Amino acid sequence: MASSGFSWTLPDHPKLPKGKTVAVVVLDGWGEANADKYNCIHVAQTPVMDSLKNGAPERWTLVKAHGTAVGLPSDDDMGNSEVGHNALGAGRIFAQGAKLVDQALASGKIYDGEGFNYIKESFDKNTLHLIGLLSDGGVHSRLDQVQLLLKGASERGAKRIRVHILTDGRDVLDGSSVGFVETLENDLSQLREKGIDARIASGGGRMYVTMDRYENDWDVVKRGWDAQVLGEAPYKFKNAVEAVKTLRAETKANDQYLPPFVIVDESDKSVGPVVDGDAVVTFNFRADRMVMLAKALEYADFDKFDRVRVPKIRETVKFGHVTFFWNGNRSGYFDETKEEYIEIQSDVGITFNVKPNMKALEIAEKARTAILSGKFDQVRVNLPNGDMVGHTGDIEATVVACKAADEAVKIILDAIEQVGGIYLVTADHGNAEDMVKRNKSGQPLLDKNGQIQILTSHTLQPVPVAIGGPGLHPGVKFRSDIQTPGLANVAATVMNFHGYEAPADYEPTLIEVVDN
Repeated sequence: MASSGFSWTLPDHPKLPKGKTVAVVVLDGWGEANADKYNCIHVAQTPVMDSLKNGAPERWTLVKAHGTAVGLPSDDDMGNSEVGHNALGAGRIFAQGAKLVDQALASGKIYDGEGFNYIKESFDKNTLHLIGLLSDGGVHSRLDQVQLLLKGASERGAKRIRVHILTDGRDVLDGSSVGFVETLENDLSQLREKGIDARIASGGGRMYVTMDRYENDWDVVKRGWDAQVLGEAPYKFKNAVEAVKTLRAETKANDQYLPPFVIVDESDKSVGPVVDGDAVVTFNFRADRMVMLAKALEYADFDKFDRVRVPKIRETVKFGHVTFFWNGNRSGYFDETKEEYIEIQSDVGITFNVKPNMKALEIAEKARTAILSGKFDQVRVNLPNGDMVGHTGDIEATVVACKAADEAVKIILDAIEQVGGIYLVTADHGNAEDMVKRNKSGQPLLDKNGQIQILTSHTLQPVPVAIGGPGLHPGVKFRSDIQTPGLANVAATVMNFHGYEAPADYEPTLIEVVDN
């Protein structure tokens, strides 16, 4: 270390003191957009965030939270929780999952790696299973990458392929699943014409089947396991297009919550359960909603549900928000003597619009206790209401959610006031600020029945950064010389609040200290 000139010790900030408790509050899905009735943040009663925005203009700014500012391929790519928290934690802009997969597919490097060569050993006599979100949303997966993976695997020896689809309706419009399934079915048909036995084997909605995270609800994973591994589901169909159309019509479920189904042959037997010797690839490039499935597939000591049978497979995964994502997709503590993770259990078995307050109050109370304890230099909080409820498409519930998040912010800022600390309030991406799909002139789009098209996905809007607190040096203000500030600039800013300068390779701090 010494010979390279590297040091973990940060230089002292020349003007800002150490020893102040810093609260970093991330409002999930809280962007800045024009004020209208579809902007739930504008409609909601949010006196705390309003006061931060209007009270001190030199301590409120907007930063970019999508596209190239957070390591995504282009500025047409909306931000998300993974890339947003990665940028907030890293203080630098790194190529993210979607871009890395694009590069690996374009160069062919993905087929040269240890992972592909490992699963390739199953191609001769067994089945390649692809499991993931069928969508072009670009948050967890992208359809074009799945298409290239199918092409590449078949050209490299895969003779039998089964795809287990999870419908979206969250990062893309509800109802778009039918088009995605039709596209995939067409690709698989072309593979069959070339002698490849390629079919969709099972499916279900992402929020009801497989894609749970943080061990919140193992029943979600079990529904996927039963369909994908055991070949069992309450609904059976001859093809996936029929399955999605029928289930949407008969169960009234949207794409996110479609019940699990399997595709069966003429003998009413599942066409693609995972069996011994098969290879399984989860094609989501974002890991958080695939980890629980991976545990079920891989762990010998597993007690979350009765797996009935555990296939001996070859499995690979393309690999919390303020912990896992913030730490660069790294699980666990850096130093248990200096860190404490507190998780408030989310409501289980209901959609988030049923209880839009979620656990915001409980989260804020825990944060207040941590701040007042004096044990921590920094308390980092994620308030998920705006994003999780916004994804349901329920405008009235999202308004309630934004109000709840604002009330939680007040509890945290009041605690910072008591200890003479500093706060930084920001967001990881937009969502609740625009709940309708719009045309190029910004007007809401209508569907064929004349109803507005609800937007459940994230947005391309900038997000706020507000700073303050009694411990903040009176000369601190936001700089005006950063051409396009983004979430990656936040880390250096927080380091300054702790009395340090950031490393030279970090994106520059958002603040300057002006002498009175």
